[in-house]
Amino acid sequence: MSAEAVEVTAESTADGAVFGADTVQKAEAIVARYPQSRSALLPMLHLVQSVEGKVSQAGIEFCAAQLDLTAAEVSAVATFYTMYKRKTCGEHLVSVCTNTLCAVLGGDEIYKTLGEHLGSDGKRLGHNETAGEPGAPGSITLEHAECLAACDLGPVIQVNYEFFDNQTPESAVTLVNALRAGEKPQPTRGAPLRDFRTAELELAGFFPEDDADYRATVDGPSAAVETLRGAKLAEDSGWTAPAMPNPPLPEVPAK
Repeated sequence: MSAEAVEVTAESTADGAVFGADTVQKAEAIVARYPQSRSALLPMLHLVQSVEGKVSQAGIEFCAAQLDLTAAEVSAVATFYTMYKRKTCGEHLVSVCTNTLCAVLGGDEIYKTLGEHLGSDGKRLGHNETAGEPGAPGSITLEHAECLAACDLGPVIQVNYEFFDNQTPESAVTLVNALRAGEKPQPTRGAPLRDFRTAELELAGFFPEDDADYRATVDGPSAAVETLRGAKLAEDSGWTAPAMPNPPLPEVPAK
């Protein structure tokens, strides 16, 4: 067994008691959203990740018990999607896009620079490794992401899934330094920055009940000038696309 596998196994033995009554109540609320309980698995994995900062073996067993699934069925999903972490994340998850366009524009250099900057003892921080005590204030987990769907604004970084566009190695270092100092820089687009576990709770579908607090949590610019440039050019030039046919949908036999 590799050293990394041993580390993951050691981190996956947490006591299921960490998922208390409040977590159970939230899990039941997630299940109630769906006609079939197994459909609740993805948001429920985000819920357990909001508690532990990872999906531990205890988290897998918790989801299985809530949804009447086997641990193997839950594990198959948790290990397929990269958003579910098997090692405890830092207070902030910093994702650097290293897919083709971002890489060409500087994403590879950003990832390399951050790895060197966040590393210690002459060792560069690697993919899904954490600088600082995982979960502690100022701790940062670094990952390279294959595509963050923002090619028009590359190279891009996400912090807890919020966008920081048009980055350079220098601006990326400034960003992580601010995070380590306890600051929460405003993302280029999207909601105000929050920590990783709070973001996971929101991905599970839980937000502040007070409307003002809710709006302060989710409101923010969502589109950039670069993204809308083609649509604006078409509008200014009077360009239109041919109307698409809209035939009626075929009848579907009742089950």
